[in-house]
Amino acid sequence: MTAVAHRSATPAAPAPVLVERCAPEQAALWDSYVERHAEGSFFHLFGWGAAVRAAYGYEPIYLAAWRGGEIVGVLPLIDVRSPLLGRALVSTGFTVGGGPLGDDDAVVALLAKEAQALGAARRVQYVEFRSDQSGLDGWIAKTGKYAGFKMTLPADEDLHLKAIPRRRRAEIRKALQAEKAGALHLRRENDPDRFYALYAKSVHGLGTPVFPKTFLDALFRAFGDRTTLLFADRKGAPAAGLLSFTFKKTVLPYYIGGLPCARGARAHEFLYWKLMRRAAARGFETFDFGRSKVGGGAYRFKKLWGVEPEPLVYHYKLICARAAPDVSATNPKFAQLSSLWKRLPLAAANRLGPVLARNFP
Repeated sequence: MTAVAHRSATPAAPAPVLVERCAPEQAALWDSYVERHAEGSFFHLFGWGAAVRAAYGYEPIYLAAWRGGEIVGVLPLIDVRSPLLGRALVSTGFTVGGGPLGDDDAVVALLAKEAQALGAARRVQYVEFRSDQSGLDGWIAKTGKYAGFKMTLPADEDLHLKAIPRRRRAEIRKALQAEKAGALHLRRENDPDRFYALYAKSVHGLGTPVFPKTFLDALFRAFGDRTTLLFADRKGAPAAGLLSFTFKKTVLPYYIGGLPCARGARAHEFLYWKLMRRAAARGFETFDFGRSKVGGGAYRFKKLWGVEPEPLVYHYKLICARAAPDVSATNPKFAQLSSLWKRLPLAAANRLGPVLARNFP
């Protein structure tokens, strides 16, 4: 009997990972990866950078890691050229999230290295990842400034209401009583112009420059099927509006604005509650309030919904800068500007706001 020699097969070496810029015609591949990735967020989607370019003129840079013809990682960047703060690469500009996504830590590190090299070549002040990339060497972690708020959406409305702290629950019930009496009315309407007017007036009262209307229009073009625009009408006229996005099983109420009468009418509580229940009925599982400055008014408002704040960690790689940026109302340089902004006539603030807003990505 002849013996047959068996040779153990040597496993093939994995294909190398290459990082290249993703072209617009590859947007569907990019978004498919973001959808599949456990940490993929709405703000990683390809359309966000396109909206920023349309409104602010800043260049979006889509870095994709490829292995054997398949995407194994993505990193969206915005090349921000702020007249006040200088140049930076931000992932992702004009959002609350971003950062690299990868199949493994090695891919994430490769994307971060490419972003660092790109930042050095462009002589930016810093590269910013709005995510917790704790495994990156030489990057500065910054926390304590912002917190995120996410809550689970119970399918049962009564259980949901009981889970909300008593003070907020009472406000919701008063809003629902006003609806029953005809004093408040929920309206869904694709009316960006009306919403922008409400939002601009609201942020002016907070001392914040309003973003350009072109940004809102670009977001609707990019994400029309992922957007919901709700209005709370008080006595037949809009008192407040809420623009939200959807991603996977999450609904994200992102922009809200209202007239001074909205507070007394409980229009904000009304809009959030109605959006929550509409989302739960459609099978969404999470309500993401987004980020707020720790200790601020929005932070306290969200806590009253029974949501525990989650500290957010951002990471910075300094290129030309000597320290990580501090772009917040608690910075004395911007606190004074905010105070002065509130005193401007609304018409002047609406003209100047879009010009200044480009400085605060």
